[in-house]
Amino acid sequence: MNEKGFTLIEMLIVLFIISLLLLLVIPNLGKQQQSIQTKGCSALQKMVQSSVESYRLENEQLPESLSVLKEQGYITSYKCNNKVELSYDKATGTVSIP
Repeated sequence: MNEKGFTLIEMLIVLFIISLLLLLVIPNLGKQQQSIQTKGCSALQKMVQSSVESYRLENEQLPESLSVLKEQGYITSYKCNNKVELSYDKATGTVSIP
């Protein structure tokens, strides 16, 4: 009886190699996700900062808050994807990531 197929040892070796690869890849995916969130929040901060400047040029004053910009259609949101809300200093007109 000469049947062709994989032995139990061969299957275990393949599963072991796949497990090792997964252990190497999965932690890296978490780091990439954090990097994407940080870069996205930074880009939103720059966009909101330019909207503050646009508001200042059109109204000759700084907005009272970021919600004023949202209400008047300058921005659609001032929250990052990770639910972090941008902070705004009315005295200087500076938008920052807390």
